[in-house]
Amino acid sequence: MALEGTYEPSPWAPIADQVKRFEASGGAEGNTLEGQPCIILWTRGRHSGKVRKTPLMRVNDGDRYAVVASMGGAPKHPVWFLNIEGDPHVSLQDGTELKDYTARVVDGDERAEWWKKATAVWPKYDSYQANTDRTIPVVVLDPA
Repeated sequence: MALEGTYEPSPWAPIADQVKRFEASGGAEGNTLEGQPCIILWTRGRHSGKVRKTPLMRVNDGDRYAVVASMGGAPKHPVWFLNIEGDPHVSLQDGTELKDYTARVVDGDERAEWWKKATAVWPKYDSYQANTDRTIPVVVLDPA
């Protein structure tokens, strides 16, 4: 069962518009980011309690996914990552499939394994990491 509650679209219009197109078309439109397949991650706002939806690169291995909190190499973590820290129960829509997951930050060998998968999908993650002092979190989503 997907996260329930009031959905609050992103204040950034391109993100809100992409989520709207993705959902209206069952994932047939708005399903790429810069030419690469994407998913829609649902989190619960850590302050508002509202459902937030974010398009992110699709990195998966079977029924598990990883999301990379790169924010283009910015010095701070993206808001969706902070929401996960507050509540690891998330939903993810990949095309027409919407399922629940439990999010966990990975490190060590597991992070290295997922980082390799992520950079195979989006090689720019390496340059994002090189441009920031923070270690970019890799979050694995395990089926709930």
